[in-house]
Amino acid sequence: MIPVSFILNGKPVRCEVPAEETLVDTIRNRFRLTGTKKGCGTGDCGSCTVLLDGTAVRSCTLLTGMVEGRSVTTIEGVGTMDHLHPVQQAFVDVNAIQCGYCIPGMVLTAIALLRENPDPTEEEIRLAISGNLCRCTGYQKIVEAIQLAAERMRTTGEEAAR
Repeated sequence: MIPVSFILNGKPVRCEVPAEETLVDTIRNRFRLTGTKKGCGTGDCGSCTVLLDGTAVRSCTLLTGMVEGRSVTTIEGVGTMDHLHPVQQAFVDVNAIQCGYCIPGMVLTAIALLRENPDPTEEEIRLAISGNLCRCTGYQKIVEAIQLAAERMRTTGEEAAR
């Protein structure tokens, strides 16, 4: 077992994990944050996406020990029920949510994209989410939601980092 301390959704946490434990398992099993989904286990589907120091990463291929001293944000750390993050609100507003399995990863990927590029083209959005698989929506509504969030955030001056 190795001790690991990191920031999870803005709060310092500490746990002891086997050296081979992946971050997705730590998040789901030790901290009971189930918004991060465990899909393929190989980093190909994007359902396990979290933000690591603001960058979208696949938590199923990242060992928990590798996040020592870093900041991890899951979907539970983005927005609240009373005040959704602009990306979350846009997904709701354009009905970009079907079964919801891929949505946490899509939202976090979109937040990371908009933090880096507040005015992405449709092609840049599609490229950014290309590692996130969705079997329900056909992606068009997801792209529209990200475009809407980008427009709203530029208009209001709100940053994706919130």
